[in-house]
Amino acid sequence: MGEILKLADASELREALRRERKTLVFTNGHFDLLHVGHLDYLEKARTLGDALFVGLNGDASTTRLKGPGRPLVPASERARLLAALLPVTAVIIFEEDTADKLLRSLQPDIYVKGGDYEDKPLPERATVEAYGGRVELIEYLPQRSTTQLINRTRKLH
Repeated sequence: MGEILKLADASELREALRRERKTLVFTNGHFDLLHVGHLDYLEKARTLGDALFVGLNGDASTTRLKGPGRPLVPASERARLLAALLPVTAVIIFEEDTADKLLRSLQPDIYVKGGDYEDKPLPERATVEAYGGRVELIEYLPQRSTTQLINRTRKLH
């Protein structure tokens, strides 16, 4: 089972992984209404390295980026759910709109985002490339997204 860590503790764990010459994979997102698409994505990300850290957008940044009414699930609960997933080594909650600060501090070997970033700018790409990291895009399971779940739920009423 993974851990929910502050950035300082995540940095210490990162250094231990580096000393052991282990590959750190990092991803980030909101993970509101955890579903099988998230699990599939995290499982694929984890296969790329020895450890997977997940940066979790906190409540304030989720509201700013996703709009009023989001998140549906508080960050503390989303973090707990993510940390319980087998592929996840650690979860770090952050309140910035991008994961740049976490990436600069942790300098993961591989930064993973969903395939939807193939056709749009990835805000953190320059940060990752500046320290020599690699960006990997992972395909999403079709028809599996939080927005689709919310919309289907709304149609029930």
